[in-house]
Amino acid sequence: MEAYSVPIELRYNQNAIHLEPAVVGFELDMESMLAAADLERTRTPFWTGFWNYLWGRKPNPADIPLRATYSEERLRTYLQEEIASRYNQPATPPVPQAGTVNFQPGTLGTELNIERAIIPIETALRNTDKRVVNLPLEQTLPPHPSWENLEVLIKQTIDLNEFDGLVGFYLLNLQNGDEIHFAYQQGVEYPVQPDVAFTTASIIKIPILVSTYRRLDGEPDPETENLIENMIIESGNEAADWLLQRVIHEYRSPLIITDDMQSLGLENTFLAGHFYLGAPVLQKFETPANTREDVNTRPDVYNQTTPSEMGMLLEDIYQCAEMGGGALPAVFAGEITQAECREIVTYLTKNKMPSLLEAGIPEGTQIAHKHGWVTNNGIINLIGDAGIIYTPGGDYVIVVFLYHPDQLLWEPSAGLVRDISRSVYNYFNLPTP
Repeated sequence: MEAYSVPIELRYNQNAIHLEPAVVGFELDMESMLAAADLERTRTPFWTGFWNYLWGRKPNPADIPLRATYSEERLRTYLQEEIASRYNQPATPPVPQAGTVNFQPGTLGTELNIERAIIPIETALRNTDKRVVNLPLEQTLPPHPSWENLEVLIKQTIDLNEFDGLVGFYLLNLQNGDEIHFAYQQGVEYPVQPDVAFTTASIIKIPILVSTYRRLDGEPDPETENLIENMIIESGNEAADWLLQRVIHEYRSPLIITDDMQSLGLENTFLAGHFYLGAPVLQKFETPANTREDVNTRPDVYNQTTPSEMGMLLEDIYQCAEMGGGALPAVFAGEITQAECREIVTYLTKNKMPSLLEAGIPEGTQIAHKHGWVTNNGIINLIGDAGIIYTPGGDYVIVVFLYHPDQLLWEPSAGLVRDISRSVYNYFNLPTP
């Protein structure tokens, strides 16, 4: 019986821990076992036992089952407080590599599976020779870096690029609704309530596409389809004007598109005139964004938006295309269908641009986006790109506007948008340990 009082050995990787049976309340029920032995002895008739004794015959041994009790609650407490808390190794999250937009892989953790450890330990307590237990362990995956750390990384990326203009940025995690939204210039953050107004440039063609599909009855005819493709793929302004007149209204189509955007709650997004040279401004729009006095990007009186509103519109398109829900079918009930939203996404995926957002994601990654820039006498003052990016680690909406009152040089500016895009993609698709 003394064998049952010997500690059992618990092995956690290379660590040996000795567990005293008394710690978990292990006790032999001697009275029950002696009673069982006595009962087994009386099963043999008296005279048979007497003659066996006279002739020196030993009776056949009988197995008496071990009867013992222990406290499972005390065992669980011991495993948690004395073993798991001391020997478990937490996984570590990936961390950004200094001076880059890449992440170093995190490390796997080790964790005791208490539930699976109970039975083998109980078995060892009841055994006289097999009193070693290799504890069941599980690997734990690295946690995801915090969402706040991504914002810090993006701003560090802007600083490392030594960009001295204004960056308007909006990011939406389409899995859980988390947002990053800022207006940033050389370490200074401007408030984004209301948001900052930027010239929409060719990105305004996303609202035009939405308004067009609101008014299409079924599939677009070949001429309309050709105009849409030219407007999105070639960024054709003349095609946009013809589409406005053909599908929406001959004269008032810019204002009708603006009404559509306001119906969706986008109070800072408007189109005030056609694209052709000398087109009149049909209406002057004053918005919360363009009447701010603390920051001014000299937005075009013809078309304006904000990073967050363009992001909201792309989210609406995504929700409609993926689930048939969101603001578009709710606000324009019966006028925009899920199938039409999917066609909108398809057209936006045909907008190929080997730089800006697309340059920051691996080749073959699906991106539905529209880019644009503004030049004055050959000098670029604004560059923007807004899109939905579909990745294995999660889909997201990203909008970036860069503005400089003097000049944006293409290569460093496009490189900054690329690096911002890459940092976000790497966050959603972390390297595995």
